[in-house]
Amino acid sequence: MSRDGPTAGGDGRTIGGGVAGGRAAADGRLGWLFDPRLLTVAAGSLALVVLAGLVQVSFGAYSMTVGQAWRAVLDPAVLLDPRWLLNFLAGEELMRAITGFRGELPELGRETLVVWSIRLPRVLVGVIVGMNLAVSGAILQAVTRNELASPFILGVSSGAGLMILLTLVVFGGLSAFLPVIAALGGAVAFLIVYAIAWKNGTSPVRLVLAGVIVGTVFSSLQTGLFFFADDIGVVQSAIQWTTGSLTGTDWEQVRMALPWTLVALTLSLAGSRQLNLLLLGEQTAKSLGMSIERVRFGLSGVAVLAAAASIAVAGIVSFVGLIVPHVVRNLVGSDYKRVIVGCLFVGPALMVGADVGARLGMSVLTGADSQIPVGIVTGLVGGPYFLYLMRRRQNVGDL
Repeated sequence: MSRDGPTAGGDGRTIGGGVAGGRAAADGRLGWLFDPRLLTVAAGSLALVVLAGLVQVSFGAYSMTVGQAWRAVLDPAVLLDPRWLLNFLAGEELMRAITGFRGELPELGRETLVVWSIRLPRVLVGVIVGMNLAVSGAILQAVTRNELASPFILGVSSGAGLMILLTLVVFGGLSAFLPVIAALGGAVAFLIVYAIAWKNGTSPVRLVLAGVIVGTVFSSLQTGLFFFADDIGVVQSAIQWTTGSLTGTDWEQVRMALPWTLVALTLSLAGSRQLNLLLLGEQTAKSLGMSIERVRFGLSGVAVLAAAASIAVAGIVSFVGLIVPHVVRNLVGSDYKRVIVGCLFVGPALMVGADVGARLGMSVLTGADSQIPVGIVTGLVGGPYFLYLMRRRQNVGDL
């Protein structure tokens, strides 16, 4: 017994020390998540999303108070019924396949039906688009080491816009596949940019210059295609796509963008360490064992995937991918783990807030019952911000 006591005590201390060490290591790996600045940014952005979302779901042809809208969003008839949740998130056919339910779904109140079927999807699409564009811009700014980089700078948006116009004007029968075609156009434009920039490898400068060239050519082709459009409805639809709009979005757009968004955001968080290394310079990154070209191409591909998921459901929304990473870096610092997480909150706050302005701005200013594309509002916000940034800083450009 005397021998067993010390042995057990020693084992207990070893096990306890191992557990404590493991917890300390876990805290060290995840401690950055509890940075007060990051938590403040996340909480403030989330509050803005909730507030703007409540405004969005309260106004429309069927008006209701904010209290009614809030009760409709939190209606237990939806939140506590997996059949309704699956019906919205996955579609009725998949819901019935998963649950085996063959009857009629329980009836919902009028306010709940209006909010969940028509208005809430628009808010969710705004959240998804804001996340995607902000993260895409943050990645591209690190890859090119240029704080003016965005999905526009590598030609992604111009490629998508060209394919949108080409489909509407020339191949009108393919309009049903417009979201997929837009995403493919952005991806192809990125590959062209990368091929032009390649010369025994790429560099941030060559990527930016190639992106400007491809974007300029594609934008010129877009303008030329407008002259071949005979139907004013086609022109209006094309303008809506190329300026970015959330009008008419529903659960189909949520279901379309959500899977690709989850993939892109997961990969961007996983690649945050590589993004930090890229910012140290190519020589430093190589000395630490990084394969520069492989990492740059892979991370750029993640950025293109995020931007394409956004373009496929909302068209080309300007400035979000450009200004949100700036705002986040100013608030939480330059560590890309914090920057990516911050973008996941600030991007939706800007996008949903801008969509409130796009939806209600005309009625407030002129009394007209009409909406403007959300891309116009983000442009009006982004332009003055960059003017302020340019006046404040002397070395705008290098990251």
